[in-house]
Amino acid sequence: MTRGTEPPYLRIVSAIRDRIVRGELRPGDRVPSTRSITREWGVAMATATKALAELRREGLVEARRGAGTVVSAAPQPPPDRPAEPPLTLQRIVAAAVAAADAEGTKAVSMRRIAADLGVGPMSLYRHVASKDELVREMMRVAFLERPLPEPGPPGWRAKLELVCRTQWELYLRHPWLASAVSMTRPQLVPEAMAHTEWTLRALDGLGLDPDEIAREALTLPSMVRGLALSRESEAEAEEATGVGAEQWWRSLDDQVKALYATGRFPMLADLNSEVVDDIDGLFEHALTRNLDGLQARLERGTAPVRRP
Repeated sequence: MTRGTEPPYLRIVSAIRDRIVRGELRPGDRVPSTRSITREWGVAMATATKALAELRREGLVEARRGAGTVVSAAPQPPPDRPAEPPLTLQRIVAAAVAAADAEGTKAVSMRRIAADLGVGPMSLYRHVASKDELVREMMRVAFLERPLPEPGPPGWRAKLELVCRTQWELYLRHPWLASAVSMTRPQLVPEAMAHTEWTLRALDGLGLDPDEIAREALTLPSMVRGLALSRESEAEAEEATGVGAEQWWRSLDDQVKALYATGRFPMLADLNSEVVDDIDGLFEHALTRNLDGLQARLERGTAPVRRP
């Protein structure tokens, strides 16, 4: 088969492979995303996905958390294709989590995961009925990585700090997880529900009425998730545009200076940009102030309360 008659995905593989061999794409460089491939070569998303899957199989590229698909540190020649292990739900979910970690949940489709596993898309439906069900299974796997201890540390404050920090770490490890979690239409994911149950137990017996307990158990994880979504949104914007936050701000420098020169925003002009950019610092501040407020509420209450 000549290059002119080979399947479209192999032509794409050849073109990207040539870029790597010539040194245009170096180890660690991001290779074209599926979206970029569809635009550059005028192919369907499934074809772009298949091309990247073949490059991964050849060892030329790899999915790297937070960076997407990049050139491997030491590209190797295509290995002989080994016998594939049986297709299981565990393999499907693991492949979906790896794709989402690297490229977000938009990269998770039955066709994409099937291509990564080297099987036909319809074979996945014998193990998982839909993408929604697949995402639920992905969430179960993610939350199982950091189970909450029983009974946990002594004191309500230590318990609430632990559950919030655990969720924050999970969102950092799996940037797609925050958008998969819903506060208004929560999924029936037992491993996630266990976090809410654990939080409710930490708040029980503090002298709060049931409505206060419910609000606290909802606002704390909402705060953690909201900050994590900001981090995820930035990662998605960088993936879509190829422009990092610092570079994006530099492109707006003249406009920002012009607005500040009007004198309408003196407080904004004095903000420390390092504080604004420090999402982890914002998380620590928000968590501490929330728990300080709850402690003040408990100390002015009339009912006996447990000490933090």
